[in-house]
Amino acid sequence: MDLILLAKALGHAIQEDERYLTLMEARRANDEDEALQDAIGAFNLNRIELNNEMNKVEDGEKEKMQQLNQVIHDLYNEIMANEHMQTYNQAKQAADALMNQINQVLTAAINGEDLENLVLSEGCSGSCDGCSGCAH
Repeated sequence: MDLILLAKALGHAIQEDERYLTLMEARRANDEDEALQDAIGAFNLNRIELNNEMNKVEDGEKEKMQQLNQVIHDLYNEIMANEHMQTYNQAKQAADALMNQINQVLTAAINGEDLENLVLSEGCSGSCDGCSGCAH
């Protein structure tokens, strides 16, 4: 039994899963949304400018930092309010939940647990014990 071939088969099955397909469609919609891409670009440029200003803080420049911080905050809210971004975030959460459950099965297997009676959690428990893959 070649485990790499089995892993590739699992990868192909994941790419056929509705959650993956939804995520890819949402990613495409985000990429094609010019207003969203412009807002993301502006957000990134302003964040860089804010970081540069923070490195040379003087009393007279604190006001500029506050203004940049407000611009960044407003752009972030605009980005997150975008319909395509909201759809993408929902699809990403569903795909992440799928990957979390797959990781639970693989972790249980490597730990010698009974896979037939394995109870999968729906999301992150907040504990990183036995977990190998979240951004927590």
